Amino acid sequence: MEKANGCISRQSRKRKLHQEGNDMLNFSLDELTDDLLDRVLSWLPTWTFFRLRSVCKRWKSVAGSEGFKLACSRIPSREPWFFMVGPSLNQSVVFDSAERSWKKLNHPPLLSNNCNCDSIPVAAAGGLVCFRNISGDYLVCNPVTGSCRELPLVNADSLDRPLHAVAVNAYSKYFYKLILVSGDLSMLSFKVYNSSADCWEEEIMLRRKTDDCTGHDSNDNDDDAMYFLSKAGNVVATNMLRSPSKQYSSVITLKDGEEIVYFLSSSGTVVACNLTRKHFSKYPRLLPVFFEYSVDVVECKGEMLVVMLSEFFESASLRVWRFDEKTKTWHQIASMPPAMSHEFCGKKVDVNCVGAGDQIFICISSVELCSYVLCDIVANDWVELSKCFMNGEAMNFMSAFSFEPRIEACV
Repeated sequence: MEKANGCISRQSRKRKLHQEGNDMLNFSLDELTDDLLDRVLSWLPTWTFFRLRSVCKRWKSVAGSEGFKLACSRIPSREPWFFMVGPSLNQSVVFDSAERSWKKLNHPPLLSNNCNCDSIPVAAAGGLVCFRNISGDYLVCNPVTGSCRELPLVNADSLDRPLHAVAVNAYSKYFYKLILVSGDLSMLSFKVYNSSADCWEEEIMLRRKTDDCTGHDSNDNDDDAMYFLSKAGNVVATNMLRSPSKQYSSVITLKDGEEIVYFLSSSGTVVACNLTRKHFSKYPRLLPVFFEYSVDVVECKGEMLVVMLSEFFESASLRVWRFDEKTKTWHQIASMPPAMSHEFCGKKVDVNCVGAGDQIFICISSVELCSYVLCDIVANDWVELSKCFMNGEAMNFMSAFSFEPRIEACV
């Protein structure tokens, strides 16, 4: 009996569910409207964008459509990629944090043909990476799509002053600003490129903040070298010799509606430039100068943090610090396990870092070693990543820049 008292029997329900399951298995994406197909494909990992064009003619059409870009822009966030910088400065290798794998990108044509090896990445934000060449010209690129824009030349007067920081702030997929901080550390100024107007705005001077927590006298000669004797009796200068890719390294935060650019002076002091209030200040040192070895600033979830490698009592320590504005003091929030950091002692290690959400990507390099560590600052979890192999050879990198892989990001 298929029915009893007006009810479908259990055997009949099983047959019906089985039939529905077969119908779902026979469902084809070709049956979706263009709008629905855009939405479905937009949820795929970004790396699949490079393979969409080779699936079929329809998917190739989708990959280049405005509807697909619009659907991608509605995805709230994507796991960051880290644009890696090697000794040759012109490699396009990324670490995909979603898949925990290394990937090779082709150079954008404008970048490879016009700028050659002279261009190096100096800043990143949103889905964009900014490059600078030896002439002081800038180029903004979307590494995923390969689209590039050469920015108008900066005024010659601006090039005459020492450049301290380059920062990018992406406000939307259509609008971003490139910020340059330059001048003597006693008289700083900043200049902004506005992508919507495609021009450089007028240069603005920054005044010294009156309640600078370091005082006005202690660090006025911050550019001057400070010397001390090492344990071996050698005279050591504290001026940091940063790798070219991190020479203008900085981070930008938006706090209480105020844009602040942070960078490191040549002696390792953190300098904060409040672009909204048009003033700057210097932070106190974390440790006595003879304990510090390598230091970098990062941004994690809108907050500036400092990563420092220090050496003390024949051991090395890598720690993450946060500055408390109320007490004007530094507080440790994460520390690499001693078993991992001990090998850095005495190796003259250069530590270059970049933040992304709750993660900090750390490049640790010296003549003797090269490794990459991903730190979760919330869980205080430190993971050493596998080596990157290209054409059977292990590649070494000095630094990285974090960006969100989004094909809809416009240059």
